Amino acid sequence: MNIGELAKRTGLAASRIRFYESRGLLKMAARGANGYRVYPPEAALALALITTAQQAGFSLDEIRTLLPSGQGDWDQGALLAALRRKVAEIEALEAKLARNRAQLAAVIQDIETRPDDLDCSANASRVLSRVLGKDV
Repeated sequence: MNIGELAKRTGLAASRIRFYESRGLLKMAARGANGYRVYPPEAALALALITTAQQAGFSLDEIRTLLPSGQGDWDQGALLAALRRKVAEIEALEAKLARNRAQLAAVIQDIETRPDDLDCSANASRVLSRVLGKDV
């Protein structure tokens, strides 16, 4: 199939497909007599894997090391280790985001519970001192 057909089938722009090819993520396409790229049907699967891996948070360099060099040449141990590392990274990020959310919720609560005798500027100073953990 030509690059236009592959782009239509995968939903990716032809420029994105050429980019993946130039980065070594997609095998170089054969050239037809007219000079156009000719992709095998497996290219659509490879592009789906690349897209899915990117959506899961893998960098292009990480993806390159995980893709099989040939049909069925998966290094299962390396793949499982990389997937487990990515899950651990996601869990760490989730924990960090939960802490950030809790901190922001506390700041919102502090702002919303402004004592009646404080003006906005004084309340800002009160909230800031709590955020910084000291008197301002």
